[in-house]
Amino acid sequence: MSMHSATAKAAAPAGRVLDSDRVRADFPILARQIHGKPLVYLDSAASSQRPRAVLKALEVYETSLHANVHRGVHSLSQWATDAFERSRETARRFINARSTREIVFVRGTTEAINLVANSWGRTNLKSGDEILITHLEHHSNIVPWQLVCAATGARLRAAPVLRSGEVDLDAFRDMLNARTRLVAVAHVSNALGTVLPVQEIARMSHARGVPVLLDGAQAVAHWNVDVQDLDCDFYAFSGHKIYGPTGIGVLYGRESLLSAMPPWLGGGEMILSVSIESSTYNDLPWKFEAGTPNISGAIGLGAALEYVGAIGREAIVAHEQELIAQAHEALLQVPGVHLVGTAPLKAAVVSFTMDGVHPHDIGTILDSEGIAIRTGHHCAMPIMEHFGLAATARASFGCYSNAADVERLTAGLAKVREMFG
Repeated sequence: MSMHSATAKAAAPAGRVLDSDRVRADFPILARQIHGKPLVYLDSAASSQRPRAVLKALEVYETSLHANVHRGVHSLSQWATDAFERSRETARRFINARSTREIVFVRGTTEAINLVANSWGRTNLKSGDEILITHLEHHSNIVPWQLVCAATGARLRAAPVLRSGEVDLDAFRDMLNARTRLVAVAHVSNALGTVLPVQEIARMSHARGVPVLLDGAQAVAHWNVDVQDLDCDFYAFSGHKIYGPTGIGVLYGRESLLSAMPPWLGGGEMILSVSIESSTYNDLPWKFEAGTPNISGAIGLGAALEYVGAIGREAIVAHEQELIAQAHEALLQVPGVHLVGTAPLKAAVVSFTMDGVHPHDIGTILDSEGIAIRTGHHCAMPIMEHFGLAATARASFGCYSNAADVERLTAGLAKVREMFG
């Protein structure tokens, strides 16, 4: 048993139905006050909070296991390696990859996408080829492709979005053509919460022999992710979006693709032998893990995935869907509030504007009430432009969010409305 599994299992609500009070008690930061008022944390889409199971796993590693991993003959190194690689197996199991050879530890979703762009992209793309994304994408799933297109002569195209915030699938289908070499789309929109029809997108793409990368940063904590069922070729996610540490994430890649891809970063760990003239590279997945890895981050991520598994992803989805419905209904009762993104299927994000009030003012006033939300363009400027907006206010939920948080948010927005008339 891993060093953190016992702690994670202790947090599991009975019957795998989410007990909000019990889950909240696992997150120490939720007990603090902001400006003299109890914290309402509604910024989980930016970075989720961490439960005691994760904090304990990090403490155990740092205080009793710390050493560099792989190749060390002393006990600490071997124990650290075992814990590190157990977390890789936990990640494999969590997303149902076929093998740990398909699980590459990276700093986060951004690095994962850049790895694919620089390794797969620069190897396989040429002038005239096309990469297809959507207008819903986070900048991290736009800029890496722009860079590789500039280097290879390929072209980046983006499928349009309907007024509801859903991808226009008919337009997407029309844009898939003989020049398309890769499809890269979000599983869930970070700006709107829209759940994209990624299985249908994968089916259409594979019918043309086109591989598919999914940006799973906003999906993995709020949705059941099974990469074999999704039939994607790459899947990327970040630890800090799923109750784990910052600076750690996972790139899943289909083994046949990863095997054919050259390393992106060079140095220690990713090699088997080096001479001045040439080098031979390590096996998967270490071929893509140059340098000393974020060992504590990987162990903390493993603990976070076990924690989510212990609660039950179905229970989390059901709980968050109730909160989204409650938030939609409550916010629309506040004069001047408009929801941005009303797709029928959404994950744990509610994006909105208020007549006559800049989102930054909304966020500042809510902060004075102890309520943390995100304001701005959410690193998704194309979808903001689609709606003719410079920014929105965004409330995002986690497994620890509850109905009282929605009530506090609604009361805070009523105060904003009162202040601005």
